Amino acid sequence: MEYTIIRSKRKTLCIQITKDAKILVRAPLRASEASIRQFAESHTAWIETHLAKMQQQISEQQNNPYGSISSEELHRCAELALQTIPPRVEQFARLMQVTYGRITIRNQKTRWGSCSSKGNLNFNCLLMLTPPDVQDYVIVHELAHRKQMNHSALFWAEVEKVLPDYRERRKWLKDNGGMLIRRME
Repeated sequence: MEYTIIRSKRKTLCIQITKDAKILVRAPLRASEASIRQFAESHTAWIETHLAKMQQQISEQQNNPYGSISSEELHRCAELALQTIPPRVEQFARLMQVTYGRITIRNQKTRWGSCSSKGNLNFNCLLMLTPPDVQDYVIVHELAHRKQMNHSALFWAEVEKVLPDYRERRKWLKDNGGMLIRRME
């Protein structure tokens, strides 16, 4: 197994699989070659699993039926999200009897939405490429964090009160969302 060692002032060893399926071992400055090798070898199963996932993502990206997103399309998604999401947030917030702060639209590569402890909501502009019922799921999910700032059973109960079929909507996002987000790469 080939890997690149990156030494820094860190205190622990860690392994990272890059987006181009390279293996990095991050190590403290004084870690010996033997201890680094032993660490890497002891994590062979983890490396193989995550390397396979990354290679699958690379393959999907190359065969992505959606293609890469242009800056114009990204801008259109952001504009549409600014028009579409705030009124729906307001509607669901009234229904769920919660308040919220600022709404921000971003082009994020890892999240569909987030809710800060102050109640500020962030949404990914690529939500505009998902079906409206999936958009509603993300909005309700983030508003449910106004009642439960976790993913406990109580949190999912809040989501289910509003969207009894949230599992199907969530599954659509899990099955298709990664390919949409990878359009930005």
